[in-house]
Amino acid sequence: MKITAVRPIPVFYGSRNYLFVKIETDAGIYGIGEFGITWKEQAGIGAIKHMESDLIGQDPLNTEKLWQILFRGDFFPGGRINMAAQSAIDIALWDIKGKALNQPVYMLLGGKMRDKAVCYKGVGGKTPEFTAENSKKLVEQGWKYLRLGVMDRDGVLEPSVAVRDSVAHFAAVREAVGPDIEICIDVHTRLDPPDTIRLGRKLEQYDPFFIEDPLRCENPQSYRLVRHHVSSPLAIGEHYATKWEFRQIIEEELTDYARIDLCIVGGLTEARKVANWCETHYIKIVPHNPLGPASAAACLHLDIATDNFAVQEAGRVGEPFMEDLFPVQIEYKDGYMLAPDRPGLGIEFNEDAIEDHPFQWGHGPRLQRQDGSFTNW
Repeated sequence: MKITAVRPIPVFYGSRNYLFVKIETDAGIYGIGEFGITWKEQAGIGAIKHMESDLIGQDPLNTEKLWQILFRGDFFPGGRINMAAQSAIDIALWDIKGKALNQPVYMLLGGKMRDKAVCYKGVGGKTPEFTAENSKKLVEQGWKYLRLGVMDRDGVLEPSVAVRDSVAHFAAVREAVGPDIEICIDVHTRLDPPDTIRLGRKLEQYDPFFIEDPLRCENPQSYRLVRHHVSSPLAIGEHYATKWEFRQIIEEELTDYARIDLCIVGGLTEARKVANWCETHYIKIVPHNPLGPASAAACLHLDIATDNFAVQEAGRVGEPFMEDLFPVQIEYKDGYMLAPDRPGLGIEFNEDAIEDHPFQWGHGPRLQRQDGSFTNW
């Protein structure tokens, strides 16, 4: 079996673009993968096209060899865009491998450790009261883990205000759902160390399951300060590409949960290595999944095959989404993603629906401080 085509497929769905990769073979088997950096899809398309010549004519089952060629085949490291492109390709290759061997991908990653993967769902609400009410509704629907966020006020994010608002929302949700529902909070890199420490200390009494990605990724050394002052568990890593970027937070045990993004880190091949490395430090994985059905499926297979799995970000799982593009998706029930028994990723892609969702140029949301200066979204 040989690779005959590597095709980037951008689509606009809802309020954003998604970039998928379809890899075709001379055996009639195809694989689907997903690119992980939203609002950089055209850069991803360029990277995928550059990689195509390294893939045409190759055996798609040689996932490790192809990973190494794409990563080290040229003199200069490709950076995060390249890794997101390589991630999409790697996931598609694992999809092909599973289909060719008539096995779900998780069986090729070590087998079934669990039958289903528990998920968390994001909770919205402009006020603590609305957030609490939304949380109760999600719990009634079967969700056992909830995630709140550090929010702005109409496009303005002032750290001291955001910390007070976050504590008020968290307290209201904890009172509404009780002690048995786990609650996480996503800082979304919006705070610096002093405000992260203030937030962490104020939230301790409400028992957060974890505080997610409080700082940007450029200087992981700053997590030493946060770790020293915050006793609540931390979840870090959704920006990181490759095992090397995870090195410091794993080796220095600066995190309790690794937020591996399979569509950025290097696909299933690299995510498996990071997860195993985390296991040696008793760090559990919480894969990042803000994307589409291919990302969700890849995450699920890693979760099912990994002993040190904690909880999965659900993203759009549990609601109707991209059903025309992906008529067969992973199954969800009562707060869990269910292990598929279909070969490969267990999803199907409908290329006929692409024309209904043309790519649209745009960029992500932008926040500012009260003085008009730019701040992290």
